[in-house]
Amino acid sequence: MSPTAAVVIGRSNRLEVVRRGRAGFYADGGEDGQILILPQHTAADCAVGQWLDLFVFLDADGHLAATPKMPLAQVGEVGWFRVASLSPVGAFLDWGLPKDLLLPFSEQQAPVEQGRQLLAMVFRDERGRLAASTRLDDFIADEASGLKSGDEVTLVMAERTDLGRKAIVNHRFWGLLYHDELTTPVRRGQRMRGYIRRVREDGRLDLSLAPVGMARLEGAAGEVLALLKRSGGVLPLGDKSAPEAIRASTGLSKNAFKQAIGILYRQRLVELAANETRLRQ
Repeated sequence: MSPTAAVVIGRSNRLEVVRRGRAGFYADGGEDGQILILPQHTAADCAVGQWLDLFVFLDADGHLAATPKMPLAQVGEVGWFRVASLSPVGAFLDWGLPKDLLLPFSEQQAPVEQGRQLLAMVFRDERGRLAASTRLDDFIADEASGLKSGDEVTLVMAERTDLGRKAIVNHRFWGLLYHDELTTPVRRGQRMRGYIRRVREDGRLDLSLAPVGMARLEGAAGEVLALLKRSGGVLPLGDKSAPEAIRASTGLSKNAFKQAIGILYRQRLVELAANETRLRQ
């Protein structure tokens, strides 16, 4: 970071340790001056001249402070938080730092209960303080921009629907994983890698947990080949097998499995029958 640049509050910043004082070590915050690194989080081998990844926030007195500990989510991100306590001003969320994160009443989509977990966006309020909001539609757009089919993205799992499961894409857009794309169990709040399967005409996103297009098929073909080798060269599955049997054994949809064994067949690696796939000898 340039020595004249300002830090980004509520995010990880790479800062240089420039001084050791009575209260502890201080990092260069550029335009914001020197920032105390919380002594209880400072490594024993910390030294002046080191560059550290530090999360910068406002302490109880409104002063900048830093810690090498990272919260469950940073400003502009959606996290899965436990409600640590309730108060007259709202709820406080455990986000992995000593000071819990405020979820004001005005930012609650619905009343919350202590001990429950919830999805919330981390943001800075009009006074610059870090806070949380469960009013996700105020931050997450239905219509996506800057993405195309095949792009790798970060997903945060949201609620189930009749069609599959909603997910938050790159902490910015809503997307949908259809039931046939859910090849592995997922849970609400889980953060994972995903892919853009399709950008619809209305800008909404269809998602996949596996690479899209030929990259996905090549990956599936490799998975089937590895499974064949582990199974002694024979799988009791073919293009006439039931979709449920294929998914239970391979984790693939029937269509993806058929295309995968087609790739292996064209490479002369397997022999195919209606209900069997066999490695060539």
